[in-house]
Amino acid sequence: MTRVILTLLLLCQPFCLRAGEIGFTEPGLLGSSTTDRPRVVLVRDAAATVALAPQPEVVAGMVDRGIMAFTGQTTPGEAWRSLVSTQDVVGVKVYSLPGPISGTRPTVVAAVVRGLLGAGIPGQRIVIWDRRLEDLRSAGFDTLASSLGVRLAGAADAGFDPAVWYENPVLGQPVFGDLEFSKNSAAFLTNSAGHSIGRNSYLSRLLTRDLTKLINIAPLLNHNTAGVSGILYTVASAVTDNFLRFEVNPSLLERAVPEIYGQPQIADRVAVNMVDALIGQYEGRQRSLLHYSTTLNELRFSADPVALDVLSLADLNRARASLGVTVVTNRFELYLNARLMELGADDFKRMDILRVD
Repeated sequence: MTRVILTLLLLCQPFCLRAGEIGFTEPGLLGSSTTDRPRVVLVRDAAATVALAPQPEVVAGMVDRGIMAFTGQTTPGEAWRSLVSTQDVVGVKVYSLPGPISGTRPTVVAAVVRGLLGAGIPGQRIVIWDRRLEDLRSAGFDTLASSLGVRLAGAADAGFDPAVWYENPVLGQPVFGDLEFSKNSAAFLTNSAGHSIGRNSYLSRLLTRDLTKLINIAPLLNHNTAGVSGILYTVASAVTDNFLRFEVNPSLLERAVPEIYGQPQIADRVAVNMVDALIGQYEGRQRSLLHYSTTLNELRFSADPVALDVLSLADLNRARASLGVTVVTNRFELYLNARLMELGADDFKRMDILRVD
């Protein structure tokens, strides 16, 4: 109920943040009034990559140290079991569209999956997933899933649940693959149930009927509208149909992304969020452009998606500034909206950041 009220208030207020009003290096990007202090664990190892190639043994050690620090447990197995149970169906969400170099790196996912397997989670209860199986296969996750004995799934390929949707007043034209798409959908404003065609974004059956826990792993990668292809964007854009209507308008995207992520089938099932910050790419979005990249050799862990995303956004701007590239300072509205919906904290001063070597 609180989220609903805050969302209504948000829709009624004008945005006041503009380029140049907020400096990316300052803590407290948006002046958060959130009282909770999210814990963010940053694990760094200079040996994590060699010539931009992730080193499996080093990355595995980083995942172990990070998950133990995040949970306060003394072994990786205890740490994972404190977040998920052997009865859960654990979905490891990746961002595969940019490929294995600039998207979520298979080496990081392999370390997480091996940690889950070592904690006693059965392989058939672990699902590596993203929006489309085609992208997962192109990024090499099919080979990884097969070698580890876990499942691979595409949210769109699983189909969409007609009983669970996110509603937005902005109409979108259903396209092939959307639940409401048909040869005649362009000619009718309502479907047989009396709902306006194009106003609903239906959640994938993968989320509504299969997965019970989520581990979201996003790369440190820019997004031209959202600022960063972070936890909020990569999850929200993967789980519903009729999402293209939000991509074409920044004001629509910055409201829809947190509202979709805030659905109980998503936000209430998150075990941990991770940022694969081994390499940070500040230009290119869905393409691998490593000449617009910087090596950080970090992995980040938090239950708070907003905290992770604003840290990522600040890092990308810091990389731009160091190289004399134009700094983006007007991409914060999405994270302001997320904070108003109580999805997390957007103020550095209100985060408990623990650095682990």
